[in-house]
Amino acid sequence: MLKLLQSNIYVKLLILDEPTAALNEDDCDNLLELLRGLKKEGVTCILISHKLKEVIRIADTITVLRDGQTVCTLEAHKDDISESVLIKHMAGREIDNIYPKRKNKISDKIILKVKDWNVYSPRLGRQILKGINFNVKEGEIVGFAGLMGSGRTELARSIFGNPDGYKIKGELYFNSAARQFSHPKEAITSGLAYASEDRKGNGLILIQDVKQNITIANLRELAKNGVVNANAEVKAANEYKDSLNIKTPSIEQKLFNLSGGNQQKVSAAKWLFVKPKLLILDEPTRGIDVGAKYEIYMIMNKLVEQGMSIIMISSELPEILGMSDRIYIVSSGNITGELPVGEATQEKIMHMATN
Repeated sequence: MLKLLQSNIYVKLLILDEPTAALNEDDCDNLLELLRGLKKEGVTCILISHKLKEVIRIADTITVLRDGQTVCTLEAHKDDISESVLIKHMAGREIDNIYPKRKNKISDKIILKVKDWNVYSPRLGRQILKGINFNVKEGEIVGFAGLMGSGRTELARSIFGNPDGYKIKGELYFNSAARQFSHPKEAITSGLAYASEDRKGNGLILIQDVKQNITIANLRELAKNGVVNANAEVKAANEYKDSLNIKTPSIEQKLFNLSGGNQQKVSAAKWLFVKPKLLILDEPTRGIDVGAKYEIYMIMNKLVEQGMSIIMISSELPEILGMSDRIYIVSSGNITGELPVGEATQEKIMHMATN
């Protein structure tokens, strides 16, 4: 975008689609100031975003879309454009607290323990994780916060079968056994699942249908003598479609026709079908609307109440604070802090994330 603005091309209308999705708070502020400057120069900007606070800060007019239709258009200087009002229009119902409460059933049993975990990337030619130590208990949601590029995703992928071919030193104990998964298949078989931050590139197959995407990671359960039982596959896919409230005309619908929120639910269903003990969710609500976020959070709460453990990696600090039981902060390949959610604030997290 900056290259476009610095060129000799005169821009009259600039459309920005989720421009702050991968930005930290300071970069978001800088971008919004840039848009204010463009406004003064007569440039009209259309900002598409699921981040309500930035929309409220910058917009003169706000149009809310839901299910492909215009729900309302609000004028900043005339109408109430608080977050609660926008959430109501986006979700089609009142949501008192976007982060639903749950009954904590955290066990003393440690399901995952990582000790002195060091990861070297041959591709980058440098060490990307240094002396990482953390644990996850049964029935717990553990949040991992940090800036983009801090090493959060690399940590998850190095644990989940190391698909990127890192050189790893350290100890990993999963479900009380010493392990070091050399392939994602080993991790999945042992009860560890990872939902990628890039659901379109690495998490799902958009040209296939909902049914195939849900069952693809655990076809062995549906097969006999190497042949998939089609009826069992349909039954399993329909069960997850109903239980996760995936909005689709049928499980035969191609995935690229679904909204981002429903694609994310399919991604969750895919990994729930392998019946994991620990589920790693990498940016589970990136690019989806507030109603879909709420439903994802409800699913997460239900899973941990049933005894599953979740690692949630997120760049959204309110999400980290609203959904986690404990929080680890990652900075430059190191864990720089651990906080129980009752002691955590955005300021504390950002201070540790920038050390």
